[in-house]
Amino acid sequence: MKDSPGLHLKTYIFLLFIVLFAPLGNVLLGKGMKTIGSARDWDPQGLFHILLRILTSGYIWLGIACLLAFFIAYMLVLTWADYSYVQPASAFSYLVVAVLGLLLLGEKVNLLRWTGIAVICLGVFIVGHTHPRTTEKA
Repeated sequence: MKDSPGLHLKTYIFLLFIVLFAPLGNVLLGKGMKTIGSARDWDPQGLFHILLRILTSGYIWLGIACLLAFFIAYMLVLTWADYSYVQPASAFSYLVVAVLGLLLLGEKVNLLRWTGIAVICLGVFIVGHTHPRTTEKA
């Protein structure tokens, strides 16, 4: 890693994108679907009406865009770092999920959940201090 500082910075920047865009996309999809409501019955007219509301929802499209950005960043990071580094490091998104749920969805996060999130973040901190690539390039 010391011989390629650009790779190191690039990896961390895209890990940040992963940590932010995945939870944000999911929260936006959740918020969009809560505004649309659920299907009461399975008649074709009702399903068509819900599908139309889904396709015209700004929250849904923003959620899809965020998840697409996450997916692209995730694929790129996997070309620069090992999966055994990327997956634990991206677990920092659990903190982002709790904060977004609290702020955007009005959910309550109890002390036990915050404690669990702190333990996860400690693990992410430990993994983050390891070398992101332990295998030879193909």
